[in-house]
Amino acid sequence: MKINYDIQPLNLVYLDDLTSMGIDLWPENEYHELRDEFEALSALDDQVIYLAIMDDLPIGFVHASLRNDYVEGATNSPVGYIEGIYVIPEFRRKNVSKDLVTQAQIWAIQKGCTQMASDIEDDNQQSQAFHQALGFREVNRLICYIKDIKE
Repeated sequence: MKINYDIQPLNLVYLDDLTSMGIDLWPENEYHELRDEFEALSALDDQVIYLAIMDDLPIGFVHASLRNDYVEGATNSPVGYIEGIYVIPEFRRKNVSKDLVTQAQIWAIQKGCTQMASDIEDDNQQSQAFHQALGFREVNRLICYIKDIKE
């Protein structure tokens, strides 16, 4: 079933919704600290957060950054890096996460990147399958991924 949504850069109006999704993704975080972190990230040029918005409600997000330090498997610098991606469960498997990653890749290309990287926990089989389906390839058993986004 096709759903209609837009991908937009973070608007601080949605900061609480973003933080709630962030807590679902990273439950070890404290809500107000994560909210403050997201707010601070929104002002940085080397970080971006995109939201998937459906009927004026966020249903997912991707947080990407530029990394200039060592990135496992990367051959160039800077590297676009997916710091986190989350989609509300009822909207999964509807290409929302794929579209969010695509938007993050576009941003990374605009910032001069030719590769996109990510990492996951070694026991997260679902995330491994997701990364591989999007064309990332495993570069180390640390479960780090890299994907060329511009030749």
